[in-house]
Amino acid sequence: MAEVKLDLFRRFGDLATDALASHREEIDALNVFPVPDSDTGTNLYLTIAAARDRLREFTGTDWREGLRAFSRGALLDARGNSGVILAEMIGALLRRLIQATEEERTATVFADALRKAANAAYAAVGEPQEGTMLSVLRAAAEAAEACVEIDEAARTRDVMSVAASAARAALARTQEQLPMLAAAGVVDAGGRGICVLLDAFETALTGRRPSPQEPTPHIPIPIPAALGGADGHALEPGGPAYEVMYLLDAEDAAIADLRKRLQPLGDSLVVVGGEGIWNVHVHVDDVGAAIEAGINAGRPHRIHVTHFAEQIAGQAHRHATRGGRAVIAFAAGPGLAELFRGAGAIVIEGGPHRRPTTSELLEAITASGADEVIVLPNDFPTRQSAEAAARTAEDDLDINVAVIPTRSQVQGLAAIAVHEPGRKFDKDVLEMTATARHARHGAVTISNTRAITMAGPCMPGDALGVLDGDFVKVGQDLERCATYVLARLIGGGGELVTLVSGLEDPTGELAGAVAAWLAANHPAVDVMVYDGGQERYPLLMSVE
Repeated sequence: MAEVKLDLFRRFGDLATDALASHREEIDALNVFPVPDSDTGTNLYLTIAAARDRLREFTGTDWREGLRAFSRGALLDARGNSGVILAEMIGALLRRLIQATEEERTATVFADALRKAANAAYAAVGEPQEGTMLSVLRAAAEAAEACVEIDEAARTRDVMSVAASAARAALARTQEQLPMLAAAGVVDAGGRGICVLLDAFETALTGRRPSPQEPTPHIPIPIPAALGGADGHALEPGGPAYEVMYLLDAEDAAIADLRKRLQPLGDSLVVVGGEGIWNVHVHVDDVGAAIEAGINAGRPHRIHVTHFAEQIAGQAHRHATRGGRAVIAFAAGPGLAELFRGAGAIVIEGGPHRRPTTSELLEAITASGADEVIVLPNDFPTRQSAEAAARTAEDDLDINVAVIPTRSQVQGLAAIAVHEPGRKFDKDVLEMTATARHARHGAVTISNTRAITMAGPCMPGDALGVLDGDFVKVGQDLERCATYVLARLIGGGGELVTLVSGLEDPTGELAGAVAAWLAANHPAVDVMVYDGGQERYPLLMSVE
């Protein structure tokens, strides 16, 4: 099989996240099985967004490691029953691609990968049900296999097109397979999510939006109260009261016994993962017993318990008690984190390879307790994750969220400097956005590879000057690169220069030298120097 291009999965990650964001409310509304808690679309969306975020953070060149990063992101941040099953599907599919040999046809490998994904999902679920996302994916896999058997010249795009079409047909049959779906007049929510994902993959391959051969399911008719409709979101009589989820560090050999312990405790049991890390999901009445089973198997962590009966009431309570305004900022170093906290922000700390995921940003927005939230992403990948989290918070929690398009840490500092909680929300957002946009920014860094830049070729160890995200200077001296960048920044005018020293300038020597250059050449310009502690960039600069 030819090398799998990471760009394909980057496109898929973006397309799938956007597609599930668009269809999330529809899928949530379809959700009556196994528990009518109206969150299947949200859980699928957050799970695929986490996988996409992890792949974005991957900077290596080995496509296999990139696919493992995508799979691990889904596994570690899977949400709910449907998210955990999706993580297992993704993991099994990508493992097959990684293990493919050069002699195998790509189309055949993808068809077999869909089969492996379907089989793994069935094996992971304690009591598999027909008429769910399991049977929808299996129908897609069977159609893909038939495609490559019938047509030896079939391409990968042909296989995925056939699979997506078969999934839509299988989705229409789910109502016949599950009486609960028929009673509610809906198709399966998880199966609808699988169709959205397969359509996104087909688009990633072809660039074309698929034309469904069968009608796309619409928002369902009102669901009877007994099945969890608007009259009370009632649960199935006698069903488990709690959803328990946790990550588990355990040897693979311990998982069979874990499943045996969890199976009699409740239903919707799903245990997925491998190589020492597992994601466990189960609906139970005895929460303690479910967690104790994990302790017997290994080390459970990130334990999350949801009481179904209180879930809707809790959401209503949060809506009623929210108030005020919060600012959430991504900080790329400890010094930067203190600067943002000092300005009143809720801080998520990270770095170039540890950016916040959509789930982390959504949790921060939710935990803020505010009904108006401003997010400072401070780099482009985090901005995309923040916008996805903002859409979810606005739709699910009715929180007014604005994402300021800050592309650098220094733009974020400029924006929060003019934040005024007493202003009307829209005016505060407008002022912060305008200030960030007018803060011209630059940096210096050190090349760790041989490459061609806009400023010419560079070698490992070369100093690089960065202006508004583009390389504009290649040299041997960081100070000269820094003053070159600052001269271009200040050439457009400005009254205030901000310098933020990083880990590779621990004593502030570089920042001090650049500040001295500024005083000698532009004595009328004010300068502020901070210790940011950021990785990769010995010095960040901005001009306002």
